Amino acid sequence: MTTSSRYPDAQVRRRIVQHTRGTAGHGPITRLMSPSDLGQLLKPFVFLDIFDVSGDGIHAMADMPLHPHSGIATVTIFTEGRVRYNDADNGQGTFGYGGVEWMRASGGVWHGKELIAEEVPRIQGFQLWIALPQDLENAEPESRYIESVGASEDQPARVILGNYQGRQSPVSAPEGVNYLLVTLKPGEQWEYQPPAGHSVGWLALAQGELTAGGIIQAGEMVSFDSSEAPVALQALGQEDAVFVLGSAVPHPHELHLGHYSVHTSRQALAQGERRIAELGMKLKTAGDRRTASGVIPIFR
Repeated sequence: MTTSSRYPDAQVRRRIVQHTRGTAGHGPITRLMSPSDLGQLLKPFVFLDIFDVSGDGIHAMADMPLHPHSGIATVTIFTEGRVRYNDADNGQGTFGYGGVEWMRASGGVWHGKELIAEEVPRIQGFQLWIALPQDLENAEPESRYIESVGASEDQPARVILGNYQGRQSPVSAPEGVNYLLVTLKPGEQWEYQPPAGHSVGWLALAQGELTAGGIIQAGEMVSFDSSEAPVALQALGQEDAVFVLGSAVPHPHELHLGHYSVHTSRQALAQGERRIAELGMKLKTAGDRRTASGVIPIFR
């Protein structure tokens, strides 16, 4: 279905200003954005990985080491395949397309073992980090698991974070951030009109091919010029175009970076890293914390 009657005039269409295919990360993970590069320009979006795993590599996902975070929220979504989640504080279930793990690390957590792949041929998706505002960066952590964010019949977009065209995400993300998962059929057109103040904008394509005033191919991330103009898109080729799109009010603070943390000040970073170290000691003391399913729950 075409959800826009016409594209905007060329002079007001959002322009692509940068393409990237990122850098190879850990195994089947490609890092498209980090806090030291594009994250400086697109904050509060500061980090984006795309993962694409098949065959024996799917079972290797269980080897992800436990690791800490503070000062950020992580958003993991799936574009293909199925995984199980198991969190002592939030229950168990499964994710497929449109499934979301939201983890607001805030003052500090350790995680990495709460998701396990099911017996599927391929698992693909994205992990995004969002820099938190000052009132949340050292607050109590929060985790949510949504097995599938709903979609309306007349829109190809699922609202993972934020609010778009009257549809509110089930995730209580900070104000001023939208994050959508979209699938367009071959030839389908769609237009995204950012909310007022959302001058930060970007898109990352998992499958298929798009045009947005320039060609975007699978595995690419693009950033748009700083404006509130709409983004006009059309799927090309013979397969569905599956992508994520983010827009936001710019993050007003400098990024202060730790190994696994992003904060708004040196003082907030030091506080977050102290909490991570304390949790690390408690985790070591707790010893083997595996459940019957083999999962080590998130340590808060």
